[in-house]
Amino acid sequence: MPEVIYGVRPVIEALRAGRREIFEVLDSVDNKEIRRASSERGATVREVPRSQVEELARGGVHQGVVARVGVYPYVALDDVLALLDPLVIVLDGVTDPRNLGAVLRAADGAGASGVVIPKDRAAGITPVAVKASAGASEHMLVARETNIRRTVDRMKKVGVWVYAAEAGGTSRTDLDFAGPVALVFGSEGKGIRRLVREGCDGAVSVPMLGAVGSLNVSVAAAVLLYEARRQRGR
Repeated sequence: MPEVIYGVRPVIEALRAGRREIFEVLDSVDNKEIRRASSERGATVREVPRSQVEELARGGVHQGVVARVGVYPYVALDDVLALLDPLVIVLDGVTDPRNLGAVLRAADGAGASGVVIPKDRAAGITPVAVKASAGASEHMLVARETNIRRTVDRMKKVGVWVYAAEAGGTSRTDLDFAGPVALVFGSEGKGIRRLVREGCDGAVSVPMLGAVGSLNVSVAAAVLLYEARRQRGR
């Protein structure tokens, strides 16, 4: 079943990534970058009235461009873990697709190996998430797993150190991020579930110096990912 993604950046990144089938691109603004990327991919572009784009985008901020594309290409967890010294984000029940998209954008920017999300009761890679990621979703490896606790156990068995991101953990600058590492982030309301937390090797935190006690999940992910990259020297 084709999906519709919208917005200039998401459509361009889907074209460039080459991971999804592109059925057609609909352009109501004669965007030159869209035309160029479509030509390079060999994708069909149709000029359409803005009203047709608005109808397909269903209220999303489309910038005059949508694309009909194939379903999102999730990968297996083993594909993520097979990379050298993987740096993985695990989301334990993030339900807002905008938060998921923002995490994907941070993960892509920091060069993370992949992101793991639950199959149930959590946001998936929807058009809203694609838009929030500014198209980073089209490049990032995303695995969907039925049981996050078992996923944590599997990662530990292959030598990945798994840390829960939560208040009271070891400061990010005092934790060794060298080697294979996974960072687990909880849902917007309840945080990391108890069984998942118990499976982690430890906890890591971002020190908070103001009145508010926590960061948005995507901001916290970005801070910890870039600390990992700093320690790894790249």
